[in-house]
Amino acid sequence: MDITMPLMILAIPLGMFLLLGLFGNKMSHKLAGWLGTLGMGTALVLAYTTAYQYFFSGSELFINAAGERLQYAVFDYTWLEFTEKLIIKLGFLLDPISAMMLVVITTISFMVHLYSLGYMHGEKGFQRYYAFLSLFSFSMLGLVVATNIFQMYIFWELVGASSYLLIGFYYTKPSAVAASKKAFIVTRFADLGFLIGILILSFYSSTFDFVTMTSNPQSVFASTAGTMFMGGSVLTWGLVLIFMGGMGKSAMMPLHIWLPDAMEGPTPVSALIHAATMVVAGVFLVARMFPVYIVQESALEIVTVVGALTALYAAIVACTQIDIKRVLAFSTISQIAFMVVSLGVARPDFHEGLGYMASMFHLFTHAMFKALLFLGAGALIHAVHSNDYTAMGGLRKYMPITHITFLIGCLAIAGIPPFAGFFSKDEILTAAFNNSPLWGIWMTGVAGLTAFYMFRLYYRIFWWNNPDYGHHTPHDGPWTMSLPLIILATISCVAGFIPFGEFVTWNGHEYIIHLDWTVATTSIVVAVCAIALATVMYRKENATPTRMKNAMKGLWTAAYNRFYFDELYIFITHKIIFNLVSRPIAWFDRHIIDGTMDSFATMTNYASEKIKGLQSGSVQQYVWVYLVGALLLAGAVIVFVI
Repeated sequence: MDITMPLMILAIPLGMFLLLGLFGNKMSHKLAGWLGTLGMGTALVLAYTTAYQYFFSGSELFINAAGERLQYAVFDYTWLEFTEKLIIKLGFLLDPISAMMLVVITTISFMVHLYSLGYMHGEKGFQRYYAFLSLFSFSMLGLVVATNIFQMYIFWELVGASSYLLIGFYYTKPSAVAASKKAFIVTRFADLGFLIGILILSFYSSTFDFVTMTSNPQSVFASTAGTMFMGGSVLTWGLVLIFMGGMGKSAMMPLHIWLPDAMEGPTPVSALIHAATMVVAGVFLVARMFPVYIVQESALEIVTVVGALTALYAAIVACTQIDIKRVLAFSTISQIAFMVVSLGVARPDFHEGLGYMASMFHLFTHAMFKALLFLGAGALIHAVHSNDYTAMGGLRKYMPITHITFLIGCLAIAGIPPFAGFFSKDEILTAAFNNSPLWGIWMTGVAGLTAFYMFRLYYRIFWWNNPDYGHHTPHDGPWTMSLPLIILATISCVAGFIPFGEFVTWNGHEYIIHLDWTVATTSIVVAVCAIALATVMYRKENATPTRMKNAMKGLWTAAYNRFYFDELYIFITHKIIFNLVSRPIAWFDRHIIDGTMDSFATMTNYASEKIKGLQSGSVQQYVWVYLVGALLLAGAVIVFVI
């Protein structure tokens, strides 16, 4: 395969970042926006063409005689060479999940670029905004096509840096600055674990290369057999630490606290970063290393537990929020946790790793309908000038396009057939039930909560009695905002019918999706009941929500305050780390370490003050001192030597 097209997929967003970043201020808003959008559109066409060639060309580079899809490095250049085996390369890896992610990232990024032409019109820093979007797109594309885990780590950090810039885009707003710093710091702690995990795996495998690590992990990591640390194998520790990096990027408990605050960024940024691309990086990481994870099932069990707890926690919290972007943020956390659970319960002995395929399928469908919901929320905020749903109501009459597309997104995420979310979520539930009835029932309950809080949001925005909008009548946005909603809604209607298992599986074998109608029927009934409950409570203004809130006041208050995780972190950092640990260390540093050095300086100054009179400038005095010194030395020689 010619390297030009894959290379251009990365080069165009990087070039747009440099062009708009260096010369954007010399351009008009319109020119800068359209340049960024056309650049992303070109990358989209190239990404689709590359994915099409991989999946449909039938080339022996991509598929072998047995019909298995292969991992193919389009290019892989040596960058750093530590030893004969330990080499860091920079390349472009094509395989089922990287080809799928090229489609997801470029699709969502292009929709966000186009949408932002209308949403961000007239904003100060418009050119800078598009430069940052291009940087993020380049970083995320580089991450998913990395040929080795160290190259992924480089782009992983670039993704973190670009998300910091986008979250803090409104840098004059203190809450945005605080949110960007919070996201950066929390994910840096997680990335430290990721880096340590990389070093552990590379030490024992003598490679960073994904193909080498995953093609025969039992052989590659044979040297870890019997090597234990604190009751766990070294391989388990390495994989758990790598998953820690994924927990940070994908906002898994307890490293989830940055994502809701990240809604301070522009709403299109939320759609791009916090719904469809950056937050799935952790899921993609585990999927990339999945052949290694299934060798160490204890690590997968940790992945499952973390995902299941996060999914339930975020769904409960989402039921109480009134900021529409925060509802969608916690919904994102819960849905990403669905994908994590699906990977955790996956086993190669059940339908060739159904959980793996289901996780990737849900990643694909969720990207489309969650980006749709976030962009729909942006249209609402653009029309009403508020994130608070209590300032909204009856908007179906004023914003028909936003209403229909948002409803499609709600139906898709709720798992109602024939929308996309039904098919992917049903496969996850089937994999969960196969692994353990506990996880199947648990995740079915979370799916029910998802349907409830999404239709709570939908009815409250579009059906509740509308407030007085004053002289400003809400309306749908311009075509640049409406067109992405229509396209994403259309994809959300039909994406479930894609034979996804024929394209993306963990071992390259095709998997024909068969709905388990026992599981599917149960999930549909649960979702319909949850929607019915939301309809009764929120379709019309009534006192039922208030009565339920008062009946469960303690639980509601705790959920509304996110179960006080932020307060817990503040207590740990301020009261324990700062006061009990850092303050004594700072005192020791200031008074003992610095004090000792200051004492040396003080004594030196004192001595210099006392002897500086010897440098009087008088030659006679210098001769006298010289003579006395010479006589003293002579006397000492006579006494002690002769």
